[in-house]
Amino acid sequence: MAGSYFPQWRLRTDARAENASVIAPDERLPWGQTFAMALQHVVAMFGATVLAPLLMGFDPNLAIFMSGIGTLVFFAFVGGRVPSYLGSSFAFIGLVIAVSGYGGQGPNANIGVALGGIIACGALYTLIGLLVTAVGTNWIEKLMPPVVTGAVVAVIGLNLAPIAVKGVSGSSFDSWMALATVLCVGAVAVFSRGMMQRLLILVGLLLAYALYLVLTNGAGLGKPIDFAPVANAAWFGMPRFVAPVFEPGAMALLAPVAVILVAENLGHIKAVSAMTGQNLDRYMGRAFIGDGVATMISGSAGGTGVTTYAENIGVMAVTRIYSTLVFAVAALVALVLGFSPKFGAVIQTIPNAVLGGVSIVVFGLIAVSGARIWVENRVNFSDNRNLIVAAVTLVLGAGDFTLKLGQFSLGGIGTATFGAILLHAALSLRTSEPRA
Repeated sequence: MAGSYFPQWRLRTDARAENASVIAPDERLPWGQTFAMALQHVVAMFGATVLAPLLMGFDPNLAIFMSGIGTLVFFAFVGGRVPSYLGSSFAFIGLVIAVSGYGGQGPNANIGVALGGIIACGALYTLIGLLVTAVGTNWIEKLMPPVVTGAVVAVIGLNLAPIAVKGVSGSSFDSWMALATVLCVGAVAVFSRGMMQRLLILVGLLLAYALYLVLTNGAGLGKPIDFAPVANAAWFGMPRFVAPVFEPGAMALLAPVAVILVAENLGHIKAVSAMTGQNLDRYMGRAFIGDGVATMISGSAGGTGVTTYAENIGVMAVTRIYSTLVFAVAALVALVLGFSPKFGAVIQTIPNAVLGGVSIVVFGLIAVSGARIWVENRVNFSDNRNLIVAAVTLVLGAGDFTLKLGQFSLGGIGTATFGAILLHAALSLRTSEPRA
């Protein structure tokens, strides 16, 4: 029916054909193929969605569950028109660790304070979405051009780098095992092909996990993996929900992460628009609202903040299948996984050394992705304005420059984000030179 809120998905049966045409967002595959594609998207988002809560001391099982809830919320707000999966956002990691005082191992004892901040971020994100719905996205693109967006993204990785290194410095064995993990991920990235290469983080982690198991449980060289919690965990059970604590300082510190989420979502929707040949800008405001509301719901239950996932956009680019129904089915699969405590217990057996090695790669990739934004958008660094904005932002974030205003502290990522935006705006008062 024309004008309906959700599309009337048209059935396509040629997805397996050689040089098959694009499966558009408002089209669908047969249900068997839809389920298979959904599983692939779950695998694609799985590594990062699990890794982020582990780094913050959150329950990864609950994070998987809330990623499914968040994706369905997003699906509803955009009317099934924008193909995206919402998983755990890495933009929260540094600030969550800062406000909760998390030590890097085991459950986060002060998780409630972080949850209150995540909800505040979701609320601000939702307000930005309402504003975009009313006036459009031009003001965001002017406020956050590629030189600013690239610097902010790079800063996230650089700011987190000391955390990854510190986490694997407890013993000589852990340090060497972390380097072995980096090599595993690197080998998958360079020597594998096809879908395995797209899943380099997950496959590399599994290889490193197997190596750790052989060296410790087999050869006795380090702390062995304890599988007793896995054996004792039930196959099915309710996720362990956690109530938020609303502390003004933590809320003020985490709320600005919304700026980063806006930049991520904006870029992802632009990318999907280019790949599908459909202009999705008219759904931008609704996408922001959906992501913001999903983040608030996740934080209210004990989950991480969520964001649209580049990993799943990569899967779409490879398969040329953009059907939004695939993401609804993937979300339902994530919900089922969230109801398995045994699945969560398996995740908790990942050794800190392996997790730390993966973190080194992931945080480095985040930093490099910021530079990639500069390259792809041809940011002109012969323009002193761009040079100063990028240089100052990187040092503020990497050095964790903190500003204190009374009881309020703005950490390195927040300082770098707002600093980049304000500095670019101030230096752009001189308009005689072209902007990047």
